[in-house]
Amino acid sequence: MQTLKSAAAIVLVLLLGSFGPMTNAAEAKGGLFVNLTSDDTWAAAKAILFAHEKVLKQGHRPVAIWMNVRAVYLIDKKRPSHVHGLMKDQGKSIQDMLKAFIADGGQVIACAACSQAAGLTQQDYIEGATMGNSDLVRGLLFDPRVKTLSW
Repeated sequence: MQTLKSAAAIVLVLLLGSFGPMTNAAEAKGGLFVNLTSDDTWAAAKAILFAHEKVLKQGHRPVAIWMNVRAVYLIDKKRPSHVHGLMKDQGKSIQDMLKAFIADGGQVIACAACSQAAGLTQQDYIEGATMGNSDLVRGLLFDPRVKTLSW
């Protein structure tokens, strides 16, 4: 009887182990934290397009773009960017791309210190952009499911 119980326990462990942890597909894929430091629209368009089309729309979560250093100027609603070559056929500016990214569940986070240095406040930013803080940024950066990419 003891041998039968031991065999049943081993089979149960093997069965449960073969299924792995039960998580939803987005959590299993993990997320992306894009560190965007430039207000160069070519670089920004590539970063946003990758984060949105190749990561967020493929089911990865969370996906965030951290606008820091000069990138904070890209989300200033008083300074809409020109339509870059990559998006010329669609007529989309950098701000249009970011708004679509936000609408699909992406996060756009402004560096608070960079914003202050640039003379910008939360009210200056496009709708949906969030003023960052150390807890928010650290929470993403040190999440073991999130990878970081710098542009």
